[in-house]
Amino acid sequence: MKALVLSGGAGTRLRPFSYSMPKQLIPIVNKPVLEYALENIVALGVTEIAVIVGDWAPQIAEVLGDGSRFGARITYVHQERPLGLAHCVALARPFLGDDDFVMYLGDNMLPQGIGGIAEQFRTRRPDAQVVVSKVPDPRAFGVAELAPDGSVMALTEKPQQPRSDLALIGVYFFTAAIHRAVAAIDPSARGELEITDAIQWLVSHGFDVRAGEYDGYWKDTGQADDVLECNRRLLGELTARIDGEVDGTSEIIGPVVIEAGARVLRSRIVGPVVIGAGSVVEDSRIGPDVSIADDCVLRATQLADSIVMTGASITQVPGLHGSLIGRSASVGPSDHAQAHHRLVVGDHTRVEVAA
Repeated sequence: MKALVLSGGAGTRLRPFSYSMPKQLIPIVNKPVLEYALENIVALGVTEIAVIVGDWAPQIAEVLGDGSRFGARITYVHQERPLGLAHCVALARPFLGDDDFVMYLGDNMLPQGIGGIAEQFRTRRPDAQVVVSKVPDPRAFGVAELAPDGSVMALTEKPQQPRSDLALIGVYFFTAAIHRAVAAIDPSARGELEITDAIQWLVSHGFDVRAGEYDGYWKDTGQADDVLECNRRLLGELTARIDGEVDGTSEIIGPVVIEAGARVLRSRIVGPVVIGAGSVVEDSRIGPDVSIADDCVLRATQLADSIVMTGASITQVPGLHGSLIGRSASVGPSDHAQAHHRLVVGDHTRVEVAA
């Protein structure tokens, strides 16, 4: 089995971050979302992986490299512009050949892994197997309608009146039959080759299409609130570890990870919190539910339920909560004598200030 990981797309729902970085590299507990996907795939014993990349190809390749760090071999396949998930399958056909493969959306988080569903596919080996999960409101998803024996009867993209609460969650297992389906379908109304249309083609032409239900935690990290929720969830599994420096006047409470080279001075840290290598926290109150990446500086600051990305600095901010602070960003007081807010705000940014 091979793997196809989708890491293109514009990430419009994560602007302004996606103006300067691919959404798949947004960190959850200081590790890019895309790395979690690769780890889940390698855990299946799959080591031949193609990664679909777009405009952010150099940044993604810099982080993932040739895949050896994960025990895999990565082939990069460039997509000029987003033309649909089925288009990605067509682009990757020279890599995939006629092998079975797992297709995995690179911005999805499934912390419990997909080993059980992969085993179902390998044992029965249907022509295609979609991974589904029950959701309260299926209207925002592709929805699978199943027969009593677990076979897929129909797939509908974002239905206004869903006939099922089983949403497609961005992981698919395919045999070579999918290539015939992709070649047979036409672009949708939005001009894309939809993978749901290709799978529906298989269903309509009598192929064996199955669904495997994922009952663990999963999250599409396409919006800021989703990123923060996922960060909270994974921080909840943190095991305390202090490899950095904590001075005698600081207080560490609960599960806290302080990486080597990090320093905590005259501060109170309430876990779960992770503080990356080379970061400095001084005279601050941090936590709970905070991830601070490498080489950050936080001074005289109170911070909770937030993600601080590499190289950022926060100084003299008394109450930050539910925040995403981008790479090398600087948050701090104005130099002007008169107290006021000064903002440099990009497109699609949301700023909330105390009244």
